[in-house]
Amino acid sequence: MHCHVKEGSPDSKVAIADAVRILHEKGFSGMLVTDHDSYKGYRAWRKEHKDECPEDFVVLRGIEYDTIDAGHFIVIMPSNVKLKILELRGLPVYILMDIVHKHGGILGPAHPFGERYLSIFRTGIYKYHKHITRGFDFVECFNACIAETANEEAVAVAKEYGNAMFGGSDFHKEDCIGMGYTEFPENISIKTEDDLIKYIKCGGETVCGGERYTKTTKDKIGKFNHVLIQGFWVYNKGLGAARRRKRVKELKHMD
Repeated sequence: MHCHVKEGSPDSKVAIADAVRILHEKGFSGMLVTDHDSYKGYRAWRKEHKDECPEDFVVLRGIEYDTIDAGHFIVIMPSNVKLKILELRGLPVYILMDIVHKHGGILGPAHPFGERYLSIFRTGIYKYHKHITRGFDFVECFNACIAETANEEAVAVAKEYGNAMFGGSDFHKEDCIGMGYTEFPENISIKTEDDLIKYIKCGGETVCGGERYTKTTKDKIGKFNHVLIQGFWVYNKGLGAARRRKRVKELKHMD
């Protein structure tokens, strides 16, 4: 439920066709493509590889959206809803929630207790707007690339507010693929984004878990990771500002 492919995420080294192959070989029945502020990876799959998909495997369209004030959110929209605004990073979280819910989608925080700036509970907004959790449709409770304690904190939040729990590897490299998972009841068939949205909106339960990936950039560079995170903050703010005019234009044309 958290996958990055190189066709859509510049920091991924995994082609989407390879991701599908590896996940299928590992016994998975599907993946949610969640590239950074982009549907390019999913579009590449639909355009170039759709006919290669095993019959017992589904590829669903999602996105990992970079808000300007609350870190990253995983967003899943109905199959017939295509909003350009979701590929323009930098919306405030409350506007993102309003857009997603008004158009029938669902969303939840990615790695909510992960790195500073990237995770909602590591941003300033939660300190002053604790009721923001009411807008979550699910919480990512297992992310293979963050600390075990951070995942435990996410589980506690999901239980407190009755949210569905998602798990994913957040892979950017092949050796991380499949290290996180989300399980649905055997009698539930998830074949489309609409199936997934309906199940979550109806209060459907999930089970998630996995194994921690120990070869992340943070693990490799240690204490210097804070420099990288600070650099990302500058990068995100800069790109968000650069896309402001386009966001405003899109918002004016939305119902």
